[in-house]
Amino acid sequence: MNKILFSIVFFFLLITNKSMSEENIMILKLKDGDVKIELFPDVAPNHVKRIKELADSGKYDNVVFHRVIDGFMAQTGDVKFGNSSSNDFNLNRAGMGGSDLPDLKQEFNNLPHDRGTLSMARSSDPNSANSQFFICFKPAPFLDKQYTVFGKVIEGMDFVDKIKRGDENNNGSVSNPDKIVSFKSL
Repeated sequence: MNKILFSIVFFFLLITNKSMSEENIMILKLKDGDVKIELFPDVAPNHVKRIKELADSGKYDNVVFHRVIDGFMAQTGDVKFGNSSSNDFNLNRAGMGGSDLPDLKQEFNNLPHDRGTLSMARSSDPNSANSQFFICFKPAPFLDKQYTVFGKVIEGMDFVDKIKRGDENNNGSVSNPDKIVSFKSL
């Protein structure tokens, strides 16, 4: 009887733990393949909530990677001016917008900006993150505790590496940029 009860409890915990972790997994579809991302609600709950809200409502679909600097990062997420299928799309203004939602207060944490880290872009105001984010190609420790880390690529970083790079002389601005095909929860 104890073995059966133990097995039932163990199975329940296994299922519960699996579903809890799956709720923080997202799939970023790029032209070359799917990127699996783990979100970190324990250190950046409001940023994770915002990313999920925008992603699951389709706001990131067709949004371009407007700033991509080789050896540093790929930035995207301007749902106002960066959606290539929107009437408001303007490649010259991509990166200057956000969403219709209010800016977020910073949730700086101790997670490092390593290869594959997802972090929120912002202006010089630490409380100005909104919808834009970037993925680090390489470690960027100079960003630690100054930008909110909210997730990390756990599979498919090779597809992120294939994102078209921008002009190094123009702050990574990309002509004919790659885009997010879709971004959704698992």
